Amino acid sequence: MDAALALMLLVPLAGAVFQAVWGLSAGRRASAVIAAAAVAGALAAALYAFAHCGIAPTRVSFGGWFSFAGFSAAFSLLYDRVAAVMTVTVTFTALLIHLYSAGYMREDKSFSRYFCYLNLFVFFMLLIALADDLLLLFMGWEGVGFCSFALIGFWHEERKNVNAGVKAFITTRIGDLGYVAALAMVVGIFGEASLSGLAAGAEKLSPGMAAAIGFCFLFAALGKSAQLPLSSWLPDAMAGPTPVSALIHAATMVTAGVYLLMRLDPLLAYAPSVGATAALLGGATALYGACCALGQRDVKRILAYSTISQVGYMFLAAGSADVTGALFHLQTHAFFKSLLFMCAGIMIQACGEEHDIFRMGAHLRRRYPGLFTLFTCGAAALAGLPFTSGYFSKGRTLADALSHPDPVFLVAFALGTLAALITAIYVFRMYFVAFFAEPADPAPLHSDPALLKMQLPLWPLAVLALFYGFVNPPEFLHLRAWLDHYLLGVTGPVPPAVEHAELFVELLDGLLALAGLTIAWGLYRPARRPEPAPAGMLTAGLGLDALYLKRLAAPYARLAAFAWRGIDEDVLDGATAALASGIDGLSGAVARLGNGRIAASLLTLFAAAAALLLWVATGWSPS
Repeated sequence: MDAALALMLLVPLAGAVFQAVWGLSAGRRASAVIAAAAVAGALAAALYAFAHCGIAPTRVSFGGWFSFAGFSAAFSLLYDRVAAVMTVTVTFTALLIHLYSAGYMREDKSFSRYFCYLNLFVFFMLLIALADDLLLLFMGWEGVGFCSFALIGFWHEERKNVNAGVKAFITTRIGDLGYVAALAMVVGIFGEASLSGLAAGAEKLSPGMAAAIGFCFLFAALGKSAQLPLSSWLPDAMAGPTPVSALIHAATMVTAGVYLLMRLDPLLAYAPSVGATAALLGGATALYGACCALGQRDVKRILAYSTISQVGYMFLAAGSADVTGALFHLQTHAFFKSLLFMCAGIMIQACGEEHDIFRMGAHLRRRYPGLFTLFTCGAAALAGLPFTSGYFSKGRTLADALSHPDPVFLVAFALGTLAALITAIYVFRMYFVAFFAEPADPAPLHSDPALLKMQLPLWPLAVLALFYGFVNPPEFLHLRAWLDHYLLGVTGPVPPAVEHAELFVELLDGLLALAGLTIAWGLYRPARRPEPAPAGMLTAGLGLDALYLKRLAAPYARLAAFAWRGIDEDVLDGATAALASGIDGLSGAVARLGNGRIAASLLTLFAAAAALLLWVATGWSPS
């Protein structure tokens, strides 16, 4: 087991090192093969560890990191069945994205740099999934932040791409202040920082301290997972290559926040206010993301706001203390969202880098029927059509909220239910417009054999998007819920209230999905020749960016300008210049006194003697 866990981390790290040192000289084909092989090796190690994972968690330490004043940090890993499922999901999805990337980036000049960052991204996400030591986890936490910055701004020749990377980096760093604060409290209280130690000592914390630590970690998770109020960075993150979007949204960065909450479930059990806040924010974010997706024309921005919304459901389940439900929706979302993003990448390249769904249409469906089929599978799962994977997993999260006794969760349920209806509407709006409409100004289609090859890694995701929900069906179907049984003992059993609520919720969720399909067909069916709505609040993300720019960024910019002009230049530079000028004038005056003329020297001597006599005459006396 120790060797498998070490290999799971070291193989993608070695792949990144190879790309950085030898990737350019190795050539494109070798670079792509080695990058994919590194992730395949991590997947093989993850599957081996998964097969040998018992109910009891395994803690592995590879030695100390550093120590001071009685505190020590170690390279320690915590492997349990939650981590087992997470690592297999991450490596499997990442491997398919790597295979797809070889075609997508086929003409890019920075081929090896791209795969270096991609391998490094997988390494840091696996570090988050496996770390027990909170400092080691923070290393992975910041590592995915760096990789997202590097990959979002990958095409750095354009300033807007760099700005998008910087925005993601800064926004998530704001959230990371919460992690640092929580880490400081944990170290101060326990003298060490590990997830296992925090779980064991959580019951000794006062309710106030447990809540303080929990809220700080929650703030960090909100930033990393792009939840309100720190969600505005994710739509701009679409500036990077499309496979990067698939990796960030499906298997790495965005899921890191909610996964942290899953690992902190023993602590949150003693801080119910944190769970209630996470659930309420999750429901609100689900509705916010769905509404904003409804106003977008760019296919990648639609999917970006969709991710914000879907991760909200994961927060809803995690806040309800249902780790299995949150992990279940994380998995299904990884499958159907990575599928949709990679389909979007093919759509964009087929239409000559056109992102606007209103310039695509039926000619795209006719030219690429396989792409159309793949997108249909992903769209059905995202919309939650009955018996798809998204239908089962999203229904589980809503059942968690409905069955919870706290009335706050009922509000979260209402928000999530409304979001489910809007989700079906925007998904089928995108579907009908992009594949069935006859646009007045269609984008010209490009035929490239590489686009057909890029579809091959997507078929396993399409199958999972449709059928993975049967891995954990609701109780009323009387089928074995494999995921619930596998995680039993690591997480708590499914509460009876949730089982009773699932039948009602699944019926409601199915009706909402079909209602959304009907509404979208009525508004966007091909016969209507739908036109894009004018830009408005939904297109602008309900003004969240503008609010931050006006209320936070603009005052900061004015303060920075005052500090630069008013303090640095006027006061500090001005005082320095005045002092230099005074010294220069004084030295000039002294220099004039020593000009070599006898008359001037005698005058100076007499003046000094007169000053000395005047000083004596005014009362100086030796003591």
